[in-house]
Amino acid sequence: MAAPADLIRKIRRIEITTRRAVQDTLAGGYHSVFKGRGMAFSEVRPYQPGDEIRSIDWNVTARMGEPFVKVFAEERELTALIAVDRSASQDAGLAPQAKAEVAAEIAALLVFSALENGDRAGLLLFTDRIERYVPPRRGKKHGLRLITETLAFRPQGRGTDLAAALGHLGRAQRRRAVVFVVSDFLADGYEQPLAVLARRHDVIPLVLSDPVEEKLPEVGGLWPIADAETGEMLLVDLSDARTRRAWEARAAERLQKRERIFRRLSLEAVRVRPGDDYVAPLAALFRARTRRRSA
Repeated sequence: MAAPADLIRKIRRIEITTRRAVQDTLAGGYHSVFKGRGMAFSEVRPYQPGDEIRSIDWNVTARMGEPFVKVFAEERELTALIAVDRSASQDAGLAPQAKAEVAAEIAALLVFSALENGDRAGLLLFTDRIERYVPPRRGKKHGLRLITETLAFRPQGRGTDLAAALGHLGRAQRRRAVVFVVSDFLADGYEQPLAVLARRHDVIPLVLSDPVEEKLPEVGGLWPIADAETGEMLLVDLSDARTRRAWEARAAERLQKRERIFRRLSLEAVRVRPGDDYVAPLAALFRARTRRRSA
């Protein structure tokens, strides 16, 4: 585990980097895209001609002896939940930066985005079990706790149960929220719970993919490659044409399956490769959503 001083330096570095990204690159994008995605009860007032019958508050009407209606206003506050996959696959691969590290930085960026807008932010860390859940709250102190939890965390499990994590989110967060799921989405069996979650919440998959998961490097001989989900190191003969074809065929099948699920559920996924800029794809998503909302 990182020494406290090292951890503090890392938190400060990420805070500075992500705050700059929020204020400069993402300025206004987060706010304009996600604000007002729900309606919250505001007050009751006497019924007026033209009011919808379904808006009548029958309890107040009975108590007051005349019809009253419920008035709803656009929600000024947003809840953002960040679910981060910390299974063994997040430390596997040949990219210069581990997916787990990128996931932590993306989570920090999203936390700061929420806090800059005065919103609540919560965190779920999962493997093949629910490792840590921090309910949504506001405030800088809470935000720093979320980031510290993400960076200092050492998982107990090694596999991935994405379906269980999505189910837990649905049960824990009943009120509508924006849910960012940071994972490589290599697990199986998550489509149905993802569909259930997306019916209530605004779900955005943030897909972390290492190039080796799609295409083996152009080198020869035996190379140790980590199994995506178990973390077991496998010696793979990269000079063997059949091995390469089989590996890449399985990778293509996984990729196509993942994309089909996102299309069926009409989810807008953001794709990030470790070592690449992850702010630009998020900013592009925010801009695209802003254009559609203003069209």
